[in-house]
Amino acid sequence: MRRITRIATVGIASAALALSATACGGKKSSDTSSSPSSSTASAAKSIAIAYDIGGRGDQSFNDAAYAGLQKAEKELGVKGSEAEPTEGEGEADKVQRLTELARKGNNPVIGVGFSYAPAIKKVAPKFPNTTFGIIDDTSVTGPNIANLVFNEEQGSYLAGVAAAKASKTGTVGFIGGVEVPLIKKFEAGFTQGVKDTNPNAKVLSQYLTQPPNFDGFSKPDLGKAAAQGQLDAGADVIYAAAGLAGSGAIEATAGKGKWAIGVDSDQYNQAGLSKYKDHILTSVTKDVSDAVFNEIKSVQDGKPATGEIRYGLDKNGVGLADSNPEYKKMTDLTAAVEKAKADIIAKKITVKTAP
Repeated sequence: MRRITRIATVGIASAALALSATACGGKKSSDTSSSPSSSTASAAKSIAIAYDIGGRGDQSFNDAAYAGLQKAEKELGVKGSEAEPTEGEGEADKVQRLTELARKGNNPVIGVGFSYAPAIKKVAPKFPNTTFGIIDDTSVTGPNIANLVFNEEQGSYLAGVAAAKASKTGTVGFIGGVEVPLIKKFEAGFTQGVKDTNPNAKVLSQYLTQPPNFDGFSKPDLGKAAAQGQLDAGADVIYAAAGLAGSGAIEATAGKGKWAIGVDSDQYNQAGLSKYKDHILTSVTKDVSDAVFNEIKSVQDGKPATGEIRYGLDKNGVGLADSNPEYKKMTDLTAAVEKAKADIIAKKITVKTAP
């Protein structure tokens, strides 16, 4: 697998485009690329993903996409390339990055995060035989564009149920990386789940930054400070949808012996968070890994999937992780979560997408 360094932007610097809101997280990329042997290069089809804020190693959103790329390399025999974001980059950087990846013959090219929407809108028409995937966006469409989206509010509702059941103080917290519509889906579902479970519960909500400042997805110290404030206010369960910044919230929560709820990946199993794992009650998962793998496979099979491809509870595209043994011991909690999941799938519960 090749990991591509920053591709230089041509022309004058463009006005900064709002970097992606993911639940998730820029750091400067490093060149760890290695050239495959000529025989491998000629035998393997080439695919590429372009990472969101925080890049690979965020223990969350980007790492989930990377897992999908790894799976494709292993099971489909393809050759993968990765492209990292750069701090403070603008739209021109993303256009140049996607253009270069497509010119090199990668197919598909997947943008991790909705900030790639304007760039894909410009680049995709120029490469009609290349499929472009974009995660967490439906605003840009085309015959060769796949919109890989999730019902984050549904998974967050289950997290709200779990938080309300696990809380002893009746006060829980939500931390959003940046106040954008995508992250508001996480807040809305979480708050609804808490209130439906315990109407008397108090939900403390806080966003780390406001657009166009997207540090709230990349700076753990911001998440740590926010969590400390909520802990001081009595919260004993904190759910952070903040990409790399969420690791700071987990650190602070674990340090006080309280429960943290992770996001996007099963953060209980993330090596970078292993010292805090005993205090990660559960995580709201988005099956970004399978979404990436399925898109790659569809292209390799000669039947590229395009248009909106949605992953919800009904397809196990979102959910709650149960890796922590302590979570499984809370039978009242797990029963409530399973009932809520069944009711959402049966459309007995409609989860809000905005607070």
